Amino acid sequence: MSKTTKDRLNPVKSILVSQPKPTDEKSPYFQLAEKYNIKIDFRPFIQVEPVSIKDFRKQKIDILKHTAIIFTSRNAIDHFFTICKELKVEMPADMKYFCISEQTAHYLQKYIVIRKRKLFVGQKTASDLFDYFKKHKSEKYLFPCSDIRKEDIPTYLSKANIAYTEAIIYHTVAADLSDLRNIKYDILAFFSPSGIKSLKQNFPDFQQNNTRIAAFGPTTAKEVLDQGLILDIEAPMPNAPSMTGALELYIKKANNL
Repeated sequence: MSKTTKDRLNPVKSILVSQPKPTDEKSPYFQLAEKYNIKIDFRPFIQVEPVSIKDFRKQKIDILKHTAIIFTSRNAIDHFFTICKELKVEMPADMKYFCISEQTAHYLQKYIVIRKRKLFVGQKTASDLFDYFKKHKSEKYLFPCSDIRKEDIPTYLSKANIAYTEAIIYHTVAADLSDLRNIKYDILAFFSPSGIKSLKQNFPDFQQNNTRIAAFGPTTAKEVLDQGLILDIEAPMPNAPSMTGALELYIKKANNL
């Protein structure tokens, strides 16, 4: 929390989380809402649109010339295999897969039979995969991604002189939030620079006033400040590794608990 937010510790009664509503009943967001008697709503500020086969072909990518595929999200998996289906491309049995997390690897089983010898899984972040890339430098990697993506994986592969091809398979665009125009929340929680840009795109005349903004990750925090907004809550922090943890610490201060 920055120095400019000390006088902004007004009581918190409502939070809008710019993500889909969790499907897990034990989500910490639901626990937070119940514990502090706070209204928490969920609404994605961004949405994804698939790249057409025509536009994919313009990238002149031969999928089967690659020996390994990097997946960092469920969206990437869904859109990649949709393209493969339309192009009638079948994954060879010896194709290797590098997944950013266990959840992503588990989701991959929706499309292929997983074998341990061809699956490499990180804990949660892209950097978890770097050791695997180093051990498998001779692979020809395909990185299916959005037109808006983090730089960490391409930067690492380039610096390590590892062959890779970036394939844009979907676009990240602002969702229509026009129905929220006259609805006010005490806190807006963001998880990507795209979410902040969507807020400004939907509401060019947005006045922050007493609305507190929470940001997860350094790039999201930077975008908040770049847009001339006040950053009230930042995560992850040593004492709050999750967004819900950071929100809870703030609520305790703001609500004098």
